[in-house]
Formats: sequence, structure tokens, C-alpha cells
Amino acid sequence: MREVLLPALSPRMLDGIVPVARLDALVDRSAVDLRDALSGRCIVNVNSAEVGGGVAEMLRVLLPYTRGAGIDARWFVVEGDPEFFRITKRLHHRLHGRVGDGGPLGPAEAAKLAEVAEANAQELKAVVVPGDVIVVHDPQPAALLPLMSEWGMHAIWRCHIGTDRANEWSVEAWEFLRPFLQDTVAAFVFSRAAYAPSWIPRDQLRVIPPAIDPVSPKNQAMDPAVGLDALRHVGIIGGEAPEVVPFVRSDGAPGRILHYADVIRTGPPPDADAPLVVQVSRWDPLKDMAGVMHAFVDHILDGSDAHLVLAGPVVTSVADDPEASEILDAVWREWSALPHAARSRVQLVCLPMVDADENAAIVNALQRHATVVVQKSLEEGFGLTVTEALYKGRAVVASGVGGINDQITDRVNGLLLKDPTDLAAFGGLVSEVLGDAALRAALGTQAKQSVIDHYLPDSSLTRWGEVVLFALADGASGGASVAGSVPAP
Repeated sequence: MREVLLPALSPRMLDGIVPVARLDALVDRSAVDLRDALSGRCIVNVNSAEVGGGVAEMLRVLLPYTRGAGIDARWFVVEGDPEFFRITKRLHHRLHGRVGDGGPLGPAEAAKLAEVAEANAQELKAVVVPGDVIVVHDPQPAALLPLMSEWGMHAIWRCHIGTDRANEWSVEAWEFLRPFLQDTVAAFVFSRAAYAPSWIPRDQLRVIPPAIDPVSPKNQAMDPAVGLDALRHVGIIGGEAPEVVPFVRSDGAPGRILHYADVIRTGPPPDADAPLVVQVSRWDPLKDMAGVMHAFVDHILDGSDAHLVLAGPVVTSVADDPEASEILDAVWREWSALPHAARSRVQLVCLPMVDADENAAIVNALQRHATVVVQKSLEEGFGLTVTEALYKGRAVVASGVGGINDQITDRVNGLLLKDPTDLAAFGGLVSEVLGDAALRAALGTQAKQSVIDHYLPDSSLTRWGEVVLFALADGASGGASVAGSVPAP
């Protein structure tokens, strides 16, 4: 197990972006109440990856502001072997209602999760004390929860994924997880209420949608010329660029884009004025990068001068995702089979992950330069890439699945694809947006305001403060002894 060290950032850095009344309520009331209740105790977060994916992204957003509000909050990442991550990836798919690799979820797999949890727990035990609050994120480290409860910690489980339509696979996954969670957790936090199985007590269930940090390298204002320099430097856009491109790091220090992207493309990169259709995602089958590519080639390319960019992280960088290289290879094979003219308008991009802030700045530049940002996921827990693009005032076309439905009101702040497998319909929506500048502008204006209203850090931090206060009332003995009733989400 290793600790991720983050700076402490004052929530007042959000002044001028978050409405004053909301920011005052966070700093002057919520944070004060939580500091008093914790009385020197720590909030310990545990997940399975330091970079890549939404959980790491959200922790990088919320923990610096928590620390800056005078609350001790730490982040640890569990380590496991390939077998462990194959099982947890299988579990990830099943929770989305998909079969995944078709392997079992039985006693042997539960024993493996418990074995890895025990090994990591011994290291964690050296830095926590009874009475601390532990927030365990998603299925990978869930087997830690019974141990933490036995040690007298106040346990919270945060689930970022799920499906609105339960089926045999999702039911199997929840029954597999149930022994690790039931009677050991004081509070359950989900991104959507519909994801929670029926056996979770409603008085212990809370819904907190994720948030983005508007002043982070991924979302901070960026001069268009600097953004173009960044995309030219990494190899996505054509033209000369300086050897280094400056940006501002998460802690306010100056940074430089030094690394390059791995780009698969036929011919030269597109010019700066070429329209770009962009999807930024992990290389995961549920993100359907291949489907986006075929929809672009079959239903968008001939009627437009646009180019498609499918961008994801370097596949060796995300520790808890053993499928990434397989998915990238599969997309590459399908790209290789395209006609030459089509290949010249589609590029597959692996973004550098050596420096998390540098990667974020590149994504910022790419999303801001995009004419249309798409997210054609087959399933989606929440969809932070959608939130990021909305905040940048981009026109977004996305599947109407999972948390994307919470973020986009169709034809108000984006366009929703009803059936994520309908490539012709997807192509039609993207083509409509590409051809209508007024529509892009109208969607973009509403898009940014919707994120300001609902998905900035102060909203999440205030709700998290309430959850931690609730967990602290459990007498350090787990969810079974939680007293009282709290309104359902």
C-alpha cells in the first residue's frame, strides 16, 4: 500500500467561480462543524489506482480542499497481483450488468480479495487509530471494510459504478460483495440512488454526485493559443510548437508540458482549423471507442471535413485495469482495416501519464479545442469527462446511460443518444452539431452553467461533511449500530 501526497488548497481559491453564499456556507459552517466533530481524527481514503479513471480524479479534486479547510484527510492506494485485478475487473463489469470475462465470482475469488485486503491492512494499521474515518472506494478494496470495523474505525463505502437495470450479472456481483459490506459499514455513498441494491438500509444510503475542480490543470481557463501549442507539442494538431508549453499546476506552481503523446494515424496531423470530434476515455470496452470510430467513418466522415480523436491514457499507467492494452489493440486492429482515406481522419492517441498535472493540462487543451465532445459509453457510472466538457462550454453528444442522464437535459445543455448501440443515430446527432454553430453556442452556454449549479467541489464537500458526521455517530462499531433515521436521498 502506498500513500498519495496531495497539497492543501484553501476552498477560497474557488472565490469568483462558486457563488459567494455557497462558499461561505462551506468554509464558515460545514468545515467548522466537521473539524469540531473529528477532534483530531483523520479521514482515510482507500482506492486501487493513483491515476486513471474517475475515482482517482475525484480524490484529487476533493482532498486538497478538505485539507485546506483544516481537516486531516489522507489517500492510500492498495496493491495487488494480476489475479486480484482480473477478479476486480470482472466485478466491475458485473456491477454494470455485463458478463465481462465470464469467469466465476465464488469463494475462491472472495478469498483472494480478503487475502489482498489483509496484506494491505497490515500497512494501513500502522498509520490509523481507532476512531478514524475510513472511506473505501469501489469494489477493489471492499474486503478491507470488515477489518477496519473490527479495529474501531468508522467505515464508509463509496460506490461510483452500477446499473439502472438490474440483471443476473449485477445481482451476482452484489451478492458477492454483500458479506464485505453488510453490518460493517456506517454509511453507503453512491453516485446514483438507482445503483444501490435493495438490501442496503435506506437510512444509511446517501447520494453524492462527483465534482470537478474548476481551477485544476484539467479545467482552468486556458488561452486558445496555449492550447494549440500544447496539442501541437504532443502531436495531435499540425504546426510548429515550442519545445515546452507552460501551464499552472494544482498547487499554483508553474508547470511545463514536456512529454509527447503516442499517436496512431495515417498521414499528417489535422490543421488547427479542422473541426475535431473528440472522445477522452479509458481504454475500456464500456467506453466503446471502436463504436465511436465506426460511427464516425460510416455516418459522419463523408458529409464533413471533421477529424476524430480517440484519446486515452498510456495503457501501462492504470494499475487496476488489466484490459486496457487488449482494448487498445482491438481498436487498433479495427482502425488498421479501415480504408486509407478514413484512417487519415481518425487518430488513436495515448496521452502521457508520467505527470498527472501535465496529463490534465493536455486533456484541458484537447477538450477546449474540440468542436464536439462525445461520450458514447455503453454503460457509465457518472461520466466525469462529460462534466469536464460541459464546464468548458463544449457541445456534447453522449449516451443516455447512467449518470450522463443526470448531467444532460436533451437539447438544453447537450444531446443524448437514446440507444448507445445505434451508430447511425449517433452519427446523425454529431453531424447536426457539427453543421450548426448556433446550436453549439446555445448548448455550450447552458452546459457551463449546469456544472456551476450542480457539480463544483463545494457541493460535494458539504454533502461529504454530512456523511462523515453521520458515520461518526455509529459508535465505531459499523453500520449495524447506526442509530436514528436520516432522510432518504
